[in-house]
Amino acid sequence: MVVLDAGHNGGNASHPEAVNRQVPAGRGRMKACNTTGTATAGGYPEHAFNFDVSRRVGDILTAAGVRVVPTRDADVGIGPCVDERAAIGNEANAAAVVSIHADGSTAAGARGFHIAYAAPPLNEAQGEPANRLARTLRDTFEAAGFPTANYLGEQGLSARDDLAGLNLSERPAVLVECGNMRDAGEAAAMSTPAGRQRYAEAIAAGITAYLGTSPS
Repeated sequence: MVVLDAGHNGGNASHPEAVNRQVPAGRGRMKACNTTGTATAGGYPEHAFNFDVSRRVGDILTAAGVRVVPTRDADVGIGPCVDERAAIGNEANAAAVVSIHADGSTAAGARGFHIAYAAPPLNEAQGEPANRLARTLRDTFEAAGFPTANYLGEQGLSARDDLAGLNLSERPAVLVECGNMRDAGEAAAMSTPAGRQRYAEAIAAGITAYLGTSPS
């Protein structure tokens, strides 16, 4: 079983009091329940991209016989908070948890995908299982023709200690930044159904490849 976490939510921007509430973020830290996410220069919002790609990934996995649990079922609500998203994966005893996002870097020329994972690990699942999930997704993104990020991480991978969904996970979990919404070329792809399908197929391929090699 796989948990798909479509980052942010369509109603977050209208409820700052709810999304700014501080919640546990792991490693003794607190952070905002959630955020609004970014958008392309043309106004296509990240929350909508994340939700559509997640639904497409879910359809592919379900057709392949994989049970899928989403952290949200619509793009008009608030949250869930980042700690609640992690709890969904933990309570489901998921074989893999994949959080789907797009970045909003304004650095000149910033483009490409990266896969974030928790480091240093806080439990066994955050160690080699999560690292293997990250590497597998990186490989399927590269195989699909997506470039690795040229502005952060290394070879498409990014070790993070500040992401609550990863810090609080007791299951193999990663966060996929599909690309940079502030890059004109990547924004154009993200804004079309065909482009979002390509991202979804790369994510689904990585998940199925991981499930085929994972002992969990």
